[in-house]
Amino acid sequence: MMSIYTNIICAISNGEKLLAVLIDPDKMAIDKIPNFIEKVNGSNATHIFVGGSHVNDHQTHLLVRRIKEITTLPIILFPGDVTQISNKADALLFLSLISGRNPDYLIGKHVEAVSQLKNSELEIIPTGYILIENGKQTSVQKVTNTLPMKQSDVQLIVDTAKAGELLGMKLLYLEAGSGAKNAVSEAIISAVKKELQIPLIVGGGIRSKKQLNNAYSSGADLVVIGTAFEEDESFFNELR
Repeated sequence: MMSIYTNIICAISNGEKLLAVLIDPDKMAIDKIPNFIEKVNGSNATHIFVGGSHVNDHQTHLLVRRIKEITTLPIILFPGDVTQISNKADALLFLSLISGRNPDYLIGKHVEAVSQLKNSELEIIPTGYILIENGKQTSVQKVTNTLPMKQSDVQLIVDTAKAGELLGMKLLYLEAGSGAKNAVSEAIISAVKKELQIPLIVGGGIRSKKQLNNAYSSGADLVVIGTAFEEDESFFNELR
């Protein structure tokens, strides 16, 4: 069986555009999962991401286990903390917040996670994570005590992304944050994509099919949508 990362690479090389539905364990009750995942299964989603900034202990594990029972889509952890690691998932984005300078989120949390990961069967995917300003303060900003990069600093964002690739990251994630007022601009996506040889993930603030298509046409290989589905599940129908 091919790894999830290899599958992503193959899909991109075949011209496929990937879509991940982000589920926040703190916002999704277990009893709501069957109905929600039924809609995910009937959509054009290719992956399920699970994670959030503030999640109670064990909540992620319970949620992932329930999701696993009712979907064949790969489940990838998008953790805000080491407490959100669950061996029931298929893979883990090993996120390094390269847009910030807080050592805890550059390497500290990763060191904490090693004892849980070294005997785990999770596929671990090193991922450079860049937080972009979106018009309001995000949970990520509060939790990590870091500032997002300004949308006007395109070259600095490009250089930061490229530095992540040169450090050995396998994925690069441009994030405007949960509930973002403004999505990552097409100019930023395009400029970053031109410099990278690794897959580009874009998330935050995407609430329409037009925005989704714009992200793809600008160079996003995988787009992540969370809040739009949380607020209005009929959004699944719009994307068909």
